Formats: sequence, C-alpha cells, structure tokens
Amino acid sequence: MRILIIEDEKKVAEFTRHGLKEEGYAVDVAYEGEAGFFLATTNEYDLVILDIMLPKLDGISLCKKMRSEEIDIPILMLTAKDAVKDKVKGLDAGADDYLTKPFAFEELLARTRALLRKRYHHQNTRLQIDDLVLDPLIHKVMRDGREIPLTAKEYALLEYLMHNAGTVVTRTMIAEHVWDINFETFTNVIDVYINYLRNKIDRDHARKLIHTVRGRGYILKSGRDKGVHNGI
Repeated sequence: MRILIIEDEKKVAEFTRHGLKEEGYAVDVAYEGEAGFFLATTNEYDLVILDIMLPKLDGISLCKKMRSEEIDIPILMLTAKDAVKDKVKGLDAGADDYLTKPFAFEELLARTRALLRKRYHHQNTRLQIDDLVLDPLIHKVMRDGREIPLTAKEYALLEYLMHNAGTVVTRTMIAEHVWDINFETFTNVIDVYINYLRNKIDRDHARKLIHTVRGRGYILKSGRDKGVHNGI
C-alpha cells in the first residue's frame, strides 16, 4: 500500500513516515498543500494523511479540492484543534476520519489499517493463492501450513502481487506501489526482491507461484502457462 503524508511539521512528518515504512508501507511526503495536491493527482495512493494547518493551501481547502477532482481515496485528517466544529469541518470537506495532535503512533496505525480495510472491503481480508496464504491483519504469511518470515519490504511486495494475482504487473507498477517517490527506477532492486521472495516462497515447492513474463514484468499465479517463464 502506498500512503501520502501532507504535513508541514517536518518532525511529525518524518516520524510518521519512518513508522509507516517500518510497517511495510511505501510513503511519500509533501510539506505544503499545493505540493500535496500535485502528488495526489499524479500518483496512485491508497491513503492520504492530511494536516489541516498547511502553507499555500490549507488542509480543508485541499480536501475539498481533491474531492472536487473526484479523488476518492481515504483521507485521514490531522488537527491540532480538538473542537468539535473543526472536526466537523474536516469531515464535511470529505475526510474519512480525523486524529487530534499529539497522537500515539499506534492509534494512527490502527486508523490507517481501518481505512484501508474499508477501502478494500470488497476483497477478502485473507489473501490466498494455491497453498500460499497472507493475512494482513497479523502480517503473517504461510505456505503449505508453514509460516514464512519476510522483511517489511518483502511482505509489501508479496501483498501487492497477491492483490493483483493473475495479472501481469510491470516493474513501474511495482515501484509506484511498493517503493516511494525517491525510488531509482534504473536499479535492479525489484528483481533482487523478487528473487528474495522466490527463495522463500517457491524454492522448496514443486508448484511455482511467482513467474516472470519476459519483456513485461511478473505475475503471481499457480502453475505454468504458455508464455510464462521462471527466472529473471
């Protein structure tokens, strides 16, 4: 999942970004409203964490502008004001939830998970392809009943592949959803992490699930189909 933080307090923004990245999310940050709007309209995000008090374009106006542009991704609004009227303004502007500063990161994380679950309510909470199971609620991956330990980035990559099971995803698509805006697209990092996953997911199993579609990208599916080749 890819998250955009729009927050002018750099300490708050970096603390939040660091915590979310440790949980496996790809995170971009904008420090003022206009830059945040630009990112929100030029990239695909699963959630926006938006501060109310922003330079150039305040959070309420930005939220209204995003909704007027039919950007329907969940918005979690941050406010230093605890007055009911300020929360109502944020919700009326189109925000899905609010959180008052200062906040505990655990609460922000819980609200983030709740909004993402609501966004993808049409999908089963537990993802399963063949005998591979990913449970996003407890961040556990199992294959053939055996738990597979993954790093945060490996987990994020596998989750993205499983959400798009049966569909070819390009390296650009993976970079946009699993890494952040600073990712260097000319490196082989994605190929390296695909290999990490193959070693953990497929190495000891006859049925390979992660396949390479040469010249296009990768696909997670059961078995071997014509035109699908393993290996990088």
